[in-house]
Amino acid sequence: MGSLVRQQAAGAGAQVALLGVLALTVGLGAAGWAAGLAYTVGLWALLAGAARKAGARSLGPADHVTLTRAILIGGVTALVADHLNGGAPLAVLVPLASVALALDAVDGQVARRTGTASALGARFDMESDAFLILVLSVLAAETFGYWVLAIGLMRYAFVAASRALPWLNGALPPSRVRKVVAALQGVLLVAAGSGLLPHVTGLAVTVAALATLVWSFGRDVLWLHRAHRAHRAAARPEARVSHPTCVVRPRSTLRRRHHLATRNL
Repeated sequence: MGSLVRQQAAGAGAQVALLGVLALTVGLGAAGWAAGLAYTVGLWALLAGAARKAGARSLGPADHVTLTRAILIGGVTALVADHLNGGAPLAVLVPLASVALALDAVDGQVARRTGTASALGARFDMESDAFLILVLSVLAAETFGYWVLAIGLMRYAFVAASRALPWLNGALPPSRVRKVVAALQGVLLVAAGSGLLPHVTGLAVTVAALATLVWSFGRDVLWLHRAHRAHRAAARPEARVSHPTCVVRPRSTLRRRHHLATRNL
């Protein structure tokens, strides 16, 4: 774990350095510093806990890319907090968030090319994405209303619902559409929150982001519910007696059961 601790310490140092650069360039205020430092402590704690659970001793090449993204997200978090408090302008936030979004396509490629894909890396990537979307939805909500927060909170609501409905933790088949919708959220929220678009256009972009996300989550929830019902039907005593060798599974599960993804790793 020594290597992992050193990597985390280096990441925390880089995060503080980024906050310092933002303070010198855009005048990051107390609210920004507080949010940025709280994010740094939270990131350290969550990453350490996830690494212990996964038994990881160090971060892989793709994890370093994700860590870079996470540091940029910390900068975005600080800028949003300071902006909402009447401080930092959005001029630096937009390119910072854009680079963080662009790197989302890099860490997966690095993991595949180096053969270092892991559960820790997937969890780290997912949590970074979810938090960035939450922060960007907070920024957009300042202009378009609190309903925009539904975009950033939807994934967390899904996780909470899975505590009461365990079947929501089921494995989902890979979906390119799901990935595209997830990637669009960040792009659309940056565009809407940047202040560069006319208000009506920004509102339409935000509504489109929420609508596509609701559709994507609804589609997955429906799939999981059908898979749950099929599993329950196959487990009934009469089903086992009538068809002793038949196990009911959704077709997509049969085709791709070795390549499953989840919304709640």
